Amino acid sequence: MRKVTAAVMASTLAFSAFSQAAVAIISDNGSSAEGTTQHSSQSHMFDGISLTEHQRQQMRDLMQRARHDQPPVNVSEMETMHRLVTAENFDESAVRAQAEKMAQEQVARQVEMAKVRNQMFHLLTPEQQAVLNTKHQQRMNQLREVARMQRSSDMTLFSSNSSTRSNQ
Repeated sequence: MRKVTAAVMASTLAFSAFSQAAVAIISDNGSSAEGTTQHSSQSHMFDGISLTEHQRQQMRDLMQRARHDQPPVNVSEMETMHRLVTAENFDESAVRAQAEKMAQEQVARQVEMAKVRNQMFHLLTPEQQAVLNTKHQQRMNQLREVARMQRSSDMTLFSSNSSTRSNQ
């Protein structure tokens, strides 16, 4: 249950971050808006490359089509989940069913956005693609280091809690 809920929340955040980033990156004024998109990992997709005006226009067109084709956020599903979470008696099966329904909708949105990102990536020159792949690898290495530090921190916390309990 926690995994499904976490997946729904993470994918929602990732999707909204990418949507905002893509709009900022290829905004109508044509600027790359690098500084304003540093808040999410998805927003870094085009960091470090200069897009031609033609590429920007093609990306704008892709994003406009994607926004037009995308179904609106299903607020009623969110309200249903809220009612289930705040109900007097917790109904795990109902929450699970609702979370899975929301997750399926989110997966469909993520697939569509991945398709758009793929199309955008293939608008780039091989040199631009190589720069993006290098930047991506650098970010993955940073995330691996953060994960390693978190695991190390968790192990330290666990061992200090164990020794504290044994001393009591």
